[in-house]
Amino acid sequence: MKVHSTKAMAARAVDLCVVLLYGEPPGGPSGGPSGGASVEAVAEVLRAHGETVVPVPGPVSSVVADRVSSSSAVAGPRDGGAPPVPQEAGTLTSPEVGALASPEAASGGVGMSPYLTEDDVAAMREAAARLVEVLAAPGADEAARLLNQVLDDTARAPRLTRHGGTSPWHLHVDSRDDAPWAEWFLSSSALALAVLLADHQRVPGGLCASPGCRRPYLDLGGGSPRRYCSARCATRERVAAHRSRA
Repeated sequence: MKVHSTKAMAARAVDLCVVLLYGEPPGGPSGGPSGGASVEAVAEVLRAHGETVVPVPGPVSSVVADRVSSSSAVAGPRDGGAPPVPQEAGTLTSPEVGALASPEAASGGVGMSPYLTEDDVAAMREAAARLVEVLAAPGADEAARLLNQVLDDTARAPRLTRHGGTSPWHLHVDSRDDAPWAEWFLSSSALALAVLLADHQRVPGGLCASPGCRRPYLDLGGGSPRRYCSARCATRERVAAHRSRA
């Protein structure tokens, strides 16, 4: 699946919703919302979908966090770009944190890199809640209404970008290439889900029917609508139903 295809963008949206709202990577143990995913866990999902991201782990001084999350000078190319990440784990070294706190960071003296902070993750969690509302909609009409609202709130005029030649041409509807993570996540995800809804004329996913799970899932298959997020949940509910009849 190509990183910038509509299906890939929608799959990325659902995987991010899972880790942001449930605190576990996709495919992890099922359970209700946990309300907290670490910066590193979110970064891992982003990397799995081809994004270039450098997590800024806590604690980091508020000065550093503010500059990292709000300055366009350090919110660089995403979608497969390749700014240098000097350490294997992809987290900041002490010298890098010091560099981000320097005056040069605020004025563009630090190389362009997509740093991800705790504030970014908190904002992305709010965006994920809006996307899950779409997937939980009872039908296409309500899902379309919610998507239109999200697009009206966040999307800008469509544009094609290559992020300075670091990726193939692809479509963006956020405000700029170095838009905040949450803006990029919400606008690109809403666009992908809207295209899929228009293509299939139904909600492109749902929430797991297992009462103890309720995780979101993507449903692009033909035939009967999907009901469970994973084979694990489907098996557990079948076993429970069998035992209740015994």
